[in-house]
Amino acid sequence: MQIPTIVRPSKELIRALAEIGTATLSGEMSKIGIRDAHICGPVSVSPGKTIAGPALTLQFLPKREDVYDIDEYGNPEAQMHRQVLYQVEEGDVVVVDARGDMRSGVFGEMMITYLQGRGGAGVIVDGCIRDTRKAREIGLPMWTRGSTPNFHTQTSLFPHAVNVPIACGGTLVMPGDIIVADDDGAIVVPVKFAEQALKIASEHSEWEDFSRLRLSQGGDLRKYYPLKDEARAEYEEWRAAQSTKVQ
Repeated sequence: MQIPTIVRPSKELIRALAEIGTATLSGEMSKIGIRDAHICGPVSVSPGKTIAGPALTLQFLPKREDVYDIDEYGNPEAQMHRQVLYQVEEGDVVVVDARGDMRSGVFGEMMITYLQGRGGAGVIVDGCIRDTRKAREIGLPMWTRGSTPNFHTQTSLFPHAVNVPIACGGTLVMPGDIIVADDDGAIVVPVKFAEQALKIASEHSEWEDFSRLRLSQGGDLRKYYPLKDEARAEYEEWRAAQSTKVQ
């Protein structure tokens, strides 16, 4: 079975995007051509965790028995939800278009265990997982719509394709896109925009650090957020002082 491969960005770029976080990245990307990067629906079931990594995609379709009639353990290697896991390298994020279905468990404890064992960074599921308590105990960061006791083909879905364009939470995800996810949710960073997004988001994050400090000291919201021209010289002085501390 020939599965399309992805091109993985540099680890340095991935780490830098994770440090920025989804809120700042999403806001800044809206100004450079990606209006809404949010994968709407899946929420964190791993509070406090932040991940970033290239997307391996898995597409589910509505089940039709004449097209797909494989049982849970029948003909395992023909089951595409297993095939996506075989592609995982360290730092990858598995992104699943499960059509927002709340009845079908895409992955369970064993698949999550295998994903973590291969070094996966996490999983985003526009749908449900099962074996939820045990899956959480594994510690792999997960973003899902919910939980179900049902296995995936028990109800209305079947896994159809790996590393194809998918609509996850109504958002287009291309294989190899960079996924960033934290407590605010998951977003898609197209690779062609990644360096630009990182540059402007880093600048935004830096002046926000300064503004946050001044606001915590009782500074004027109208002056410091967003940063006004009248505060720019003060910000540059603070920025230079931070650079000196680092050296």
